[in-house]
Amino acid sequence: MNSTNKGELNTLLDIKRKEGAAKFTEEKNKIYADGITSVVDSGVLEKALNVGDKAPNFTLKNALNKAVSLYAELENGPVVLTWYRGGWCPYCNITLHYLQEKFPEFNKAGATLIALTPELPDSSLSTSEKNNLEFTVLSDVGNKIGKEFGVVFTLTNEVATIYNAGFGLNEVNGDESNQLPLAATYVIDQKGIIQYAFLDADYRERAEVTEILSVLKKMK
Repeated sequence: MNSTNKGELNTLLDIKRKEGAAKFTEEKNKIYADGITSVVDSGVLEKALNVGDKAPNFTLKNALNKAVSLYAELENGPVVLTWYRGGWCPYCNITLHYLQEKFPEFNKAGATLIALTPELPDSSLSTSEKNNLEFTVLSDVGNKIGKEFGVVFTLTNEVATIYNAGFGLNEVNGDESNQLPLAATYVIDQKGIIQYAFLDADYRERAEVTEILSVLKKMK
């Protein structure tokens, strides 16, 4: 579910995208473009859970080592579940910072915001601290929950090589799978049914907060 009109968040991300394209070599831009095509070709967008599907329950530990369960959170109201690739991803950091800015609006809508990342807890905590996040950040080590939602794909060898040389993807994720989640966002109602799904092969595109809030308002 993608908006054709660029909202505030995706306008910010577009600025970053243009900076990156200008900074990278033609070869690097092509490797990243081919990587996005590979995600489309993998079929992950078709296989991922979508609107009307039942979200599987999960329990993961937060930065303070406290267990957080999806279904327990749903007892308090709807949950906005979003994935980010890691603290190394500038688009993810812009998105997390923006979500933090809009956090009072999620609260007002009665929703709980949970972010999942495949980063090991040590790495995800530094991201959380860096962005001063008030919402819950959970480490989905090995993309276990991501796989249950069907949002995980394998990087091309070329992209994986750049990521491992640049910031040590395998080290921050604690495995050598070279797998990442889509930057997916779901709105899940109190019965565990997905009411909104943002799924895009391009990691530089993200769910607009206005769209999410609009769905939450309709659910009230």
